[in-house]
Amino acid sequence: MAKPPAKKQPIANSRPTSKSRTNTQARARVKSSGRPAGLFTWLAVGLVVVVIAVLVGVKVLSGSTSGTKTTWQAASPQIVNDVTAIPASVYNTVGVNSSLVGVTPPSIFKSDPLLTTTVNEKAMPTVLYLGADYCPYCAAERWSVIAALSRFGTWSGLGNMASYSGDVFPNTQTFTFSQAKFKSPYVVFQAVEEAHNYLNSAGTAYASFQVPTKKQNAIAAKYEFPPYFPNSTGEGFPFVSIGNKALIQGPSYSPSALVGLSRQQIASTLSTPSNFVAQAIVATANYITASICYITNQQPGSVCTSKGVAAATKALKL
Repeated sequence: MAKPPAKKQPIANSRPTSKSRTNTQARARVKSSGRPAGLFTWLAVGLVVVVIAVLVGVKVLSGSTSGTKTTWQAASPQIVNDVTAIPASVYNTVGVNSSLVGVTPPSIFKSDPLLTTTVNEKAMPTVLYLGADYCPYCAAERWSVIAALSRFGTWSGLGNMASYSGDVFPNTQTFTFSQAKFKSPYVVFQAVEEAHNYLNSAGTAYASFQVPTKKQNAIAAKYEFPPYFPNSTGEGFPFVSIGNKALIQGPSYSPSALVGLSRQQIASTLSTPSNFVAQAIVATANYITASICYITNQQPGSVCTSKGVAAATKALKL
């Protein structure tokens, strides 16, 4: 079986080209800043794996094989609905609490200039996501990003995806943003999937995919490194900038929570606030929602004043 390329160390305080970035596995690792953080989190991760092994036998249900090129496939409307129509009662019950899976909140930088995109001559607050289809940490994060943004607008073009079968947490079931569109009167969403979930023909690197713009690269070049993340060497997938006011560098929760679960099984948990998978996804989504509310001036009010978002806002000191 072809193996992913060896890790490369980024040049300190400089942004690599998009080519070198997609040809390294460094982005898909847990960051040196400690995400997920803490001994409790890793103990919880181990417990999650044991629980899932008992329940589902740790059987990988679907996904790409190494070197097998995949074609885009639309996500099931029912599964998309499960993720984008999570009951408000679930958000409010979970808040930011996750019983088994540790959740790391975004880092907040209130004083930085707001990231905006001009739409119809109006500056709109913007959420930027940089990731890759092969990345298991991105696979976990997308569930929460989709859920959170669905509270501000509507999705179309979400595709099925699974992380690379030869990486850690292989075949983690998720979606791809490669053809996704998000429509909202409150916020703009920009997504770049920088690599496919299979290797190139030589088997030496992940196959390159979408290329960030100069502006998008500059944002990551600035915010992935110290002083924003003092212990970071940068180049970590996923990277999410919520208006440059809240930053996510690396996974908010461990993909181990999703090991062995099909996309349908994951989606079906999201109406049950006592389920540990739902708790990890929903708690992360509440943190992201609260961060988006901060850049939309607390609009829409029905979302931003809800109990679950209020709990996240308080925890983030927004």
